[in-house]
Amino acid sequence: MEKLESKIKTKEFKNITYGVCGIALFAWVVFRFAAIGSEKAMSVFNPTRYSADVGMPVYAIEMQKKTGVLQEPIEVKNNKALVSSARVNKFKPGQIVGSGKIVSVSQDIDLNTGMHVIRTNGVADGLQYAQFQTNGYFVPLYAINDNKVMVSDDGIASAQTVSVIRQDAENALVEGLKDGDVVILSKVDAGTKIQIK
Repeated sequence: MEKLESKIKTKEFKNITYGVCGIALFAWVVFRFAAIGSEKAMSVFNPTRYSADVGMPVYAIEMQKKTGVLQEPIEVKNNKALVSSARVNKFKPGQIVGSGKIVSVSQDIDLNTGMHVIRTNGVADGLQYAQFQTNGYFVPLYAINDNKVMVSDDGIASAQTVSVIRQDAENALVEGLKDGDVVILSKVDAGTKIQIK
């Protein structure tokens, strides 16, 4: 017993005891921080992990052929408007403009202005919009990128080539889609798993 007491009182024994206690305390602190970190990681929303598990949440529209209206801006003064050669084919007689309509569209360039003359009837002066009504598939312009739209193919985003027939500031009339195609409106890459909101 005296031998044991003398060993306990030695400096070497005390150093070993303090070292073991220090290592145990350090291990406990590391374990607690790791446990807290893993609990927080489970409760914090991680969009990458979420999209890989259930699909990236996106907004989409289902295509149906329908009648829609595209609007082309036109500046009218005294029931007359001037438009460039690049835009003249977007206007035709009988087209509704504000509370009036287009009476004639000149295919010849006015030599004084270098523009085409459009005559209207009952249209107020100022910036107006000529309405073009047609039947087809309409897609918001922001959903079209390099003549492609993203569509849902069994919950996976894939690129679909389309041709823009006509557009206004917000929407485009396109070819290359069919009834039931689901066009993704959110920004997403091809091959991404999606969940339609």
